[in-house]
Amino acid sequence: MEVKTLKEGQVIFKEGTPGGCMYEVAAGKVGVYANYGMPGQKLLREYYPDQYFGEMGLVDEAPRSATAVALTNDTWVIPITEAGFEEFFSKNPVRVWMIMQQMSYNLRRRTIDYVEVCE
Repeated sequence: MEVKTLKEGQVIFKEGTPGGCMYEVAAGKVGVYANYGMPGQKLLREYYPDQYFGEMGLVDEAPRSATAVALTNDTWVIPITEAGFEEFFSKNPVRVWMIMQQMSYNLRRRTIDYVEVCE
């Protein structure tokens, strides 16, 4: 899998653009934002090495729901496509379990946030 080296502030993907892959953070830090670059932008989450983001874009191929940005110089991310995921899965079953745990955490966190807003 190819490693992309990014500089601080470099956009990895933009809200509303097509999905199609997810990313592993190999080094540095990535921020995921709603309304990035606009008044009221909101940092939703930060990701660190050995964490994954953009998984919804891989699973459902819907437009991105947020913007991902490198927060440090020398941030390295590894794109994982659907085709590459099969290889990734067979070679890294423990990492796939980590992805599933992170997806579950994200869903649970968003559900809690939603319930709190509705109260």
